[in-house]
Amino acid sequence: MPALSSSISITVSRFIPRATRRLPLSFHALPTTSTTTATARSTTSVCFSTLTNMDCTPGPTLFPLHRCKTLHLVRHAQGIHNVEGEIDHKAYLSPKLFDAHLTPLGWQQVDNLREHVHSSGLAKSIELVITSPLLRTMQTAVGVFGGAGYVDGMEAPPLMVSKAGNSDRPAISSIDCPPFLAVELCREHLGVHPCDKRRSIREYQPLFPAIDFSLIESDEDILWKADIRETKEEVGARGMKFINWLWTRKEKEIAVVTHSGFLAHTLKNFGNDCHPEVKKEICKRYANCELLSVVIVDRGMKGSDTSTTNFPGVIPGGADLPSEIADENQTEKGVPNSSA
Repeated sequence: MPALSSSISITVSRFIPRATRRLPLSFHALPTTSTTTATARSTTSVCFSTLTNMDCTPGPTLFPLHRCKTLHLVRHAQGIHNVEGEIDHKAYLSPKLFDAHLTPLGWQQVDNLREHVHSSGLAKSIELVITSPLLRTMQTAVGVFGGAGYVDGMEAPPLMVSKAGNSDRPAISSIDCPPFLAVELCREHLGVHPCDKRRSIREYQPLFPAIDFSLIESDEDILWKADIRETKEEVGARGMKFINWLWTRKEKEIAVVTHSGFLAHTLKNFGNDCHPEVKKEICKRYANCELLSVVIVDRGMKGSDTSTTNFPGVIPGGADLPSEIADENQTEKGVPNSSA
């Protein structure tokens, strides 16, 4: 795979809901603490890049703010396929798990993450929620980042109707929350496993009326193949395409609700210039309903955003030659430093 110009400068802030059931390959070891809390978090500042010839010396990294976006990456809550697959891995091949929905425990995980998102202030700063167009990710997305309960007669359509996707949940409002956008690029491993095959868009729209499906080109799922499964490398390449596509968006703070495999194979593209333990930490499997906040940096000038906070100065205009430049000019002319 050729070198990629995108980079990620990451502040790792993980949230793992209390109700999370620890499944194989999805549990993150956490620092030991003297008290038991509803959440467990660890914070590290690192710089991620796909370039391998950069200086790996630890230290701070600085980028222009308008060249950065903040992403809040979320793996969906526990689905019925997670439970069945833990008992027997062959269950992933079962047609009964087609487009797997959340379990009751999964909805508890959604409630815990929602509480964290609101108590931490994230709910007020997120400008857009992007979701994989599968039942379990959309249920997680609207449950965590959506509005309050929906009442008939509200002006805006609900994000999710009552009891959608074999749930016992009431309808969720689209008022006082960011817009929601379904994107195929952040889907799970494509092919073979029926749990990763989506329904037609016309089936989803009545269940999730306020989710925007306009970027999905085909009503039917033409990406999933019964006899061909994407390779890990293909998932990673699709993930990079998704990261690069994000630079076409104007929003600066975005939540992405997606899948364990997609996250693992996408983030594996980064961290080659970091300490091996840092790369290992970021590339671990996500727990169900875990959240990781990252900052992606546009080193390759893929985006065209201009700064909304920079100010050019010299308004009104006037003499502003810095003293050090004046000193350099005097030295070039052979005049001693007059400020000494």
